[in-house]
Amino acid sequence: MESFSLILAIVVVTALAFDFTNGFHDTANAMATTISTGALKPKIAVAMSAVLNLVGAFLSVEVANTISKGLVDETGIRPEVIFAALVGAILWNLLTWLVGLPSSSSHALMGGLVGATVASAGFGAVHGDVLVTKVLLPAVAAPIVAGLASLLATRFSYGIGGTADGEATRKGYRAGQIASAGLVSLAHGTNDAQKTMGIITLALVAGGSIAPGSNPPTWVILSAGLAIALGTYIGGWRIIRTMGKGLTDLEPRQGFAAQTSAATAILASSHLGFSLSTTHVVSGSVMGAGLGRKGGVVRWSTATRMFVAWALTLPAAALVGAGAESVTGLGDWGTAAVAVFLVAASAAIWKLSRREVVDHTNVVEETDEPAGVVTTAIAAVIPPPTGAVAAERELAFPQQSTAPAETAPAVPPAAAV
Repeated sequence: MESFSLILAIVVVTALAFDFTNGFHDTANAMATTISTGALKPKIAVAMSAVLNLVGAFLSVEVANTISKGLVDETGIRPEVIFAALVGAILWNLLTWLVGLPSSSSHALMGGLVGATVASAGFGAVHGDVLVTKVLLPAVAAPIVAGLASLLATRFSYGIGGTADGEATRKGYRAGQIASAGLVSLAHGTNDAQKTMGIITLALVAGGSIAPGSNPPTWVILSAGLAIALGTYIGGWRIIRTMGKGLTDLEPRQGFAAQTSAATAILASSHLGFSLSTTHVVSGSVMGAGLGRKGGVVRWSTATRMFVAWALTLPAAALVGAGAESVTGLGDWGTAAVAVFLVAASAAIWKLSRREVVDHTNVVEETDEPAGVVTTAIAAVIPPPTGAVAAERELAFPQQSTAPAETAPAVPPAAAV
């Protein structure tokens, strides 16, 4: 095994802590729709996702190589720079988890790394072409492509199965959802676990433990896979609620279409070495599935907040990473101060989260999200589903069955005349 200095050990531990936050932050990507439609119980869903994330971590190292060899000049990076980058990424993950917003752990990591690198070695140490072609462009294209694919898949699904028996259809799509959710989990492990592998490998190169250009060692692959699997099992229930109920209401066939489209896009990007945000892909797929069903709408107020978080992720993490690097540059005491700040800030965020606990017992409760102008307008002009489709919805969501509405007192027959 490679020789370790104290700072290198701190970086590796912090990287695995980021991987853990990545796991519970992105659990929603694989399991939110499966949980919200009732295809799997919440705890079973996250356990299944955790196992498949671990398996996925061993399938490829292309994304890890993009981070460790392509994004920044690895020969001019100190381990302290990577530590500062991880601080920015972890704090952004925790803040967005606290407010239940699905943001990109990948972009938080990229932003932190770019900001810390610029603060340490200047803009010349960042490979701008790699940042644009393998990070920024996929960030814009991925949710659009996945959303369109999911929308078309949803419409095709309703088109060919509109007259099918509701109970049989529900059971079939439930099985399909479970299989597609497993595929998304596998894809997430293949894509996101590699990002931590890449950052640890970059730290090992920066610390002189392995040669530049090396692939991630086996122990790095194993530890990153275990960390993201454990985080996934913990369950990011706040974000699961937003993704499953806050964006739109999904039926089993919509969930199946969304997850299949997302898994395809993520696996393709992993093969090509694109550091894709699984959050962007899955969110786009969920919105596409919501719009693909007749009478389905997207809660654009929630989506707008999510888009704002996406836009802020890279610059916010970069600023924190740059600030942390400025402090660590002051010496060992500076690195210690940043570590204390990270622990204290993380503890404070966790304490704030205890004011309103969201867990597996209440994750499928309806949100109080207002419909918004756009959603109300669309609902007014697009009729709700009828016939077999409506029956399927009733079977999928028995808890939302029509309740006696508050109405005006009945008009006596004499008065009616």
